[in-house]
Amino acid sequence: MNADVLVLGAGIVGVSVAVQLALRGRKVVLVDRRDPGEETSYGNSGVVGRSGVTPMAFPRSAAAFGKVVRQQYPGARYQASALPGLAPWLFAYWRASEPSRMMASAERLAPMTAASVEEHRRLAEMSGAEHLYRDGGWMKVYRSDGGFDAAKRQLDLARRYGINAVAMSAGEAQAAEPHLRPVFAGATLWTDLRSVSDPGGVVKAAAALLPRLQALFVTGDARTLRAVADGWSVDGVDGPITAREAVVALGPWAADVLHPLGYRIPLAVKRGYHKHYAAEGNATLTRPILDEERGYVITPMEKGIRLTSGSEFAARDAPKSPLQLDIAEKDAKELFPLAARREAEPWMGSRPCLPDMLPVIGPAPRHKGLWLAFGHQHNGFTLGPPTGRLLAEMMTGGEPFVDPAPFRADRF
Repeated sequence: MNADVLVLGAGIVGVSVAVQLALRGRKVVLVDRRDPGEETSYGNSGVVGRSGVTPMAFPRSAAAFGKVVRQQYPGARYQASALPGLAPWLFAYWRASEPSRMMASAERLAPMTAASVEEHRRLAEMSGAEHLYRDGGWMKVYRSDGGFDAAKRQLDLARRYGINAVAMSAGEAQAAEPHLRPVFAGATLWTDLRSVSDPGGVVKAAAALLPRLQALFVTGDARTLRAVADGWSVDGVDGPITAREAVVALGPWAADVLHPLGYRIPLAVKRGYHKHYAAEGNATLTRPILDEERGYVITPMEKGIRLTSGSEFAARDAPKSPLQLDIAEKDAKELFPLAARREAEPWMGSRPCLPDMLPVIGPAPRHKGLWLAFGHQHNGFTLGPPTGRLLAEMMTGGEPFVDPAPFRADRF
């Protein structure tokens, strides 16, 4: 089988890249070992848009860092056995989280994030997935007066960056979400966002566009990617597939392909867990809710109320350690009347993270025809469609809609 472009990885990023290239007339083959939207793109909180001013940074204050070290902040936990291998990456992450550097990363990422709602809307309209989206933003609740006061001080900064967010008293927040329990001091509502009721369904709907665009999805092993005389080749279930160009959009598995090619891009993962729950009685939830000081999100999904944990620092392929989700479940039941679990086992996934909190989007430095799109940290679902557009513009000679320089692979 021959094509113009191989796209490796059928998450929201890879599917978006494949659709955008096909729209521009490229013959595309999308390759993954699983069906579209069944890995990291399935297991997120379903938020689309600018959910804050800064990316998810390493704690810099002694108090916050101490809580993480002592495993007292449930939003960030670690497996001690993984720390020696993660130490260089964690140090680079800590350095990049210095306030001025963190704000520089935020400013570089802002044009992509600002475009995300509209790019999602365009993709959803083409794929018939608009019914999975809802307006209403997302809410962050703060259990302490100090946390709420600090959040209110951030709102002026948000407005300077063109982000619409408002402070709400506890009573105002409960009027907006009547079934929240009064365990918090106040809330902020970030109104520019949309959210979805089935992130995996969004990806599958977008992937279903490919046959209409004369593109294919093929089950195959991305780890077999190799350079050949006329481009790149990968093994599909029915034999090798060859193309002039290849895109690595494999999220947390990108290093499995790039290391054999000599690349040492500092990619690590933050693992996360989720479960779905019924709600007690007639309790409802209309938008995602972040319990900021406890580090979890509850989101209404088609399968129930999804409880999504914070970050676990561990080896990507280590066995599950769902203690973090158990702690989050206890905290979430204080905030909202969760009822029976709808799955016996938690889902676990890995967020692909680079230490400067920015993705890699663009050409591989040392191989002609090899392109990269991964490392979106906690924003992969949000940034999938704008990443697809940006990379397709770069690959086809179009004018990039944002400056791609901050995302180049050779910055490390």
